[in-house]
Amino acid sequence: MANFMDVGDEEMIFEEINELFPIRSERIIRRRLNHLNRHSDGEFVKRFRLSKETFYFLLHEIEEVIKPPSMTNNAVPPANRLLLTLRFYATGNMLLAIADFAGVSVQLASTVVHDVSCAIANLRPRYCKMPEGEEIITAQREFYDIARFPCVIGAIDCTHVRIQSPGGEFAENFRNRKGYFSINVQTVSDANMRILDIVARWPGSTHDQTIFNNSCLKHRLEIGQFRNGLLLGDGGYQNKNYLLVPIDQPQREAERLYNESQIRTRNVVERQYGTWKRRFQVLRLELRISIERVQPLIVATAVIHNMCINMKDDLPPNEEEIEEWDNHLPAERGNEDRTRRNEIIDYFANLQ
Repeated sequence: MANFMDVGDEEMIFEEINELFPIRSERIIRRRLNHLNRHSDGEFVKRFRLSKETFYFLLHEIEEVIKPPSMTNNAVPPANRLLLTLRFYATGNMLLAIADFAGVSVQLASTVVHDVSCAIANLRPRYCKMPEGEEIITAQREFYDIARFPCVIGAIDCTHVRIQSPGGEFAENFRNRKGYFSINVQTVSDANMRILDIVARWPGSTHDQTIFNNSCLKHRLEIGQFRNGLLLGDGGYQNKNYLLVPIDQPQREAERLYNESQIRTRNVVERQYGTWKRRFQVLRLELRISIERVQPLIVATAVIHNMCINMKDDLPPNEEEIEEWDNHLPAERGNEDRTRRNEIIDYFANLQ
């Protein structure tokens, strides 16, 4: 007589088999477009904010660092990793949108953006550096041509990059005077809007002078590493013999000439911020990544910004004005050294 199993017994047997030999879910292979061949040069710049020539140059610089250990299992090649990251910089979209654009998972997109950002940021010593030797003389000539201000090698200022709340007990340190969370980023610009020096690690509530006081750049200036080279700053900095700021209330004509030339010459750093943020919208929108991943991303965009200038890429379109504002209260004036500034004022007096 044949034995028949109950339905319940049969289900138990199938459950035991599934536990021993689980059925894998179907693997999804996402479609990845070849954006280098798909788009013309102009369309490529619109989507990735740099020319194809600059793209290949940058890829050559970091390809060995960002390539996957193996190209098996549909691994993402270095060119696609760089394109994914540039698209994130250019748009500031959510990682979900970037992942769909590149045909990868959100988790992989996040990892790729961070890895590529670190690889590019590590190029900073080569592409973001203060002038040395004969470069100092060249820098001074280029700044002098703007408004006849002598000895200038850079213009210094700070700008805010929005971030999401980092959470934790120190989160409020990142809330700036405008009321949103940010990183206060200090840069030095040359006369061609290249970023010569960048500090991108201070919370948004930090005063500009505090960032400068704790920078390696200040030490290099104090020991005379740049000869007689000067930086120009706004009222957020203390006046020093190596960093000149405007006169609060100019009285003489020479002082007014000094202020006019100082402001016109220093304006290059404001234009640098506008160009930098227009090129990479991610710097204008809120960065929705962990605070540990923000710094390399900011530095990486600075490196690419300089590359684009070196490669003579067209400036990004001026789609709308970038809002810049007086980041912090004026620096205290009690510990200033005005000797060098008085010499420059006398120079302007002789130009009358």
